[in-house]
Amino acid sequence: MASTDSPTDSPNDSLNDSQGTLRRVGIVIAVIASVLVVSGIGIRVNDHRRVSEWTEEQAIATVAVVMPSSDHAAARLELPGRLEAFARAPLNARVAGYLKTWKVDIGSPVKAGQLLAEIEAPDIEQQLLQAEADLASAEANAALAASTAKRWQSMLGRDSVSKQEVEEKVGDLAAKEALVKAARANVERLRTMKGFTRIVAPFDGVVTARNTDIGELINPGGGSGRELFVVSDTRRLRVYVNVPQAYASRLNTDATATIRVPDRPGKEYSAKVVAAAGAVNVATGTTLMQLNVDNESRELLPGGYASVSFELAGGVPALRVPASALIFDQSGLRVATVDADDRVIMKPITIARDHGAFIEVASGLEASDRVISTPPDGLIAGSAVRVLEPTVKEADASSPAAKQGNNASG
Repeated sequence: MASTDSPTDSPNDSLNDSQGTLRRVGIVIAVIASVLVVSGIGIRVNDHRRVSEWTEEQAIATVAVVMPSSDHAAARLELPGRLEAFARAPLNARVAGYLKTWKVDIGSPVKAGQLLAEIEAPDIEQQLLQAEADLASAEANAALAASTAKRWQSMLGRDSVSKQEVEEKVGDLAAKEALVKAARANVERLRTMKGFTRIVAPFDGVVTARNTDIGELINPGGGSGRELFVVSDTRRLRVYVNVPQAYASRLNTDATATIRVPDRPGKEYSAKVVAAAGAVNVATGTTLMQLNVDNESRELLPGGYASVSFELAGGVPALRVPASALIFDQSGLRVATVDADDRVIMKPITIARDHGAFIEVASGLEASDRVISTPPDGLIAGSAVRVLEPTVKEADASSPAAKQGNNASG
């Protein structure tokens, strides 16, 4: 009986087992799918969170800061100046004519009274001849009037003529003598004018300009006529410097300065302040100072540019910041600083001097302020920033003092 039931039950059991296996496989697949779905959602949520955090971080500006620097050594003031000859004489013609000859050219040393050029002025010569003839005629008339007056005075003693007639002769003599004086003055004037046909050096110096040539028509100068020569005394030069008002009180009339010129690199010349204008130019806000510098070697050229360096007396060294740190808007001139909480503070400042790459700040900053070296656009007070701390080498290289040293060495 048992053997007859066995073939009947076997197929059912196998079917049941297959169905159970399929159910278990389906459950496993469903679980795996659920795990994958949950994991994908988690990854997406995490990615979204990370993107949000990155976006928020990028919304905070990253800035580099520098500390204001100051030079505790002797403060120096570098200003541009112009060199001028100690004495400069433009020589113009006083008479009209034609240039007969010139004796010296530019660069020639001359002595006082040395002949530079001659002007041929035939009009002056003819006028002088006429004036000398007029003088001779006046002297002859005066001599005749003198003898006549003397003769009439002698006749008055014998009562041969009236006193009125004698006075007329004496008066005529006085008039003739006055005409002699006028004629003699005219002769002297024309002789003086003829002397002006010789152009001579007024003092010892160097001819620094010649603006004429032989045969050229010469017109009397002074106001509108062109100068024929320029003679300059270059053994000593004057140096003129416009000093900002903020530094004028720190430069005395006995102060010294060092002068450098582009055509003599590496060489310095000593100069001394000898005069100051004592007033401030309204247009420039500066006061004019004059220095003297010896130039026996003739190395310095009048009319040239010079860099004048003063050593300032007293005062507190100004703080220096990069010029890129300046912000100029409707609120005025300011710099952006960062406080202890890494938030922006705008500080209005006053510039003492602009050096180009950096500026000296007269007021508005403290030495402990952290100044944003290059403020980004749209930066406002109170906004949070991320401070990019420079390395020691970067900080040293970006300091204004280092930039000044680099510019000086270059």
